[in-house]
Amino acid sequence: MAPKPKEIVVRALHTTQGDGLDVYAFFISGGDITRLADISRIERDATDDLKGFQRPEIRSHVKGIVDYLNQGSVLFPNAIILAMSPEVRFVAARGSKPTGDAGISQAGTLTVPIFEAGERVAWIVDGQQRSLALAQAKNISIPVPVIGFVSDSIEVQREQFILVNKAKPLSSRLINELLPETSGIHLPRDLSARRVPTELCNLLNRDSNSPFHKLIKRMTDRSASPAVITDTAVVAMIRNSLSNPLGALAAYKARPNEAADAESMYRVLLIFWSAVRDVFTDAWGRDPRHSRLMHSAGIVAMGVLMDRIYAKLSGVGEDYKTIRKELETIAPHCAWTKGQWDLLGIAWNEIQNTPKDIKRLQDALVRTYATQVKR
Repeated sequence: MAPKPKEIVVRALHTTQGDGLDVYAFFISGGDITRLADISRIERDATDDLKGFQRPEIRSHVKGIVDYLNQGSVLFPNAIILAMSPEVRFVAARGSKPTGDAGISQAGTLTVPIFEAGERVAWIVDGQQRSLALAQAKNISIPVPVIGFVSDSIEVQREQFILVNKAKPLSSRLINELLPETSGIHLPRDLSARRVPTELCNLLNRDSNSPFHKLIKRMTDRSASPAVITDTAVVAMIRNSLSNPLGALAAYKARPNEAADAESMYRVLLIFWSAVRDVFTDAWGRDPRHSRLMHSAGIVAMGVLMDRIYAKLSGVGEDYKTIRKELETIAPHCAWTKGQWDLLGIAWNEIQNTPKDIKRLQDALVRTYATQVKR
């Protein structure tokens, strides 16, 4: 008979939130957090499916917390947030309720089984750096507050991870990669609005028919990835078009009683950027150091030109051949890989990823296009 797994038993308060999710509040020794909970690192498997949600460990941050904890008697009231599987067990305490108790929570005993790493019944949603530090501190018995909600749904865990870290310096690239993997039902309005651009960005990178196929850098990229374009640049390009009333994608965004038409948005992006790739073949797919078209400034600025071209062609023709013909009119005046931008008076590689340079580049592209149209 297999030995009974170890377990941690603590006094806890129980309540429910959301759609009947069990939530517990309790204290445990700091060194026990990494014994009962795994850290679900964000990565992609062999089939490119997203796994986990936590960013990589920041060693300098962990060391700083360890140094603080090792000072002696320290105050550490910051709660760790855990997602817990239904395998945890709660037994309510017997006895009458105290006079005046509002009945919001119920006291009792929570039992959490302890298993090997990778098979644990809890996952750290917020506080991974603190948890790692607590396990390394000289005093691993310092009592630490924990809030745990019961859900083994990775989607719910990712949603809570984004919400908890929204007000913290969480990488926008990490949020961009996580958002398409959440339902968005309970996300704040600003985060929900970000789902469409990030979904389109992910699809552009995955679709073998996309000119961006495997060219977009993501947080989970392996070192051997051929990606050269940052996901933030592509997301910014899409978001700019959606926010511009005359943008190429704006006509398809969500309305009060109508969902966003992501399929039409994607079709526009495929047509335009396929034409860009085919007109500027010598600049496409190269490292940004050798091609400013692949630079964040180039992607965002060309997105503005996309809006201008589609505004001009609205109701006339927006097929690949027409878009390519429009782009060919400005091609001789572009200096993506060599030469000089005549309207800017600077060399091709002097353009940087700054608001000033992006504005100057997009203005130069639009003015050049307007001039060629008049001719």
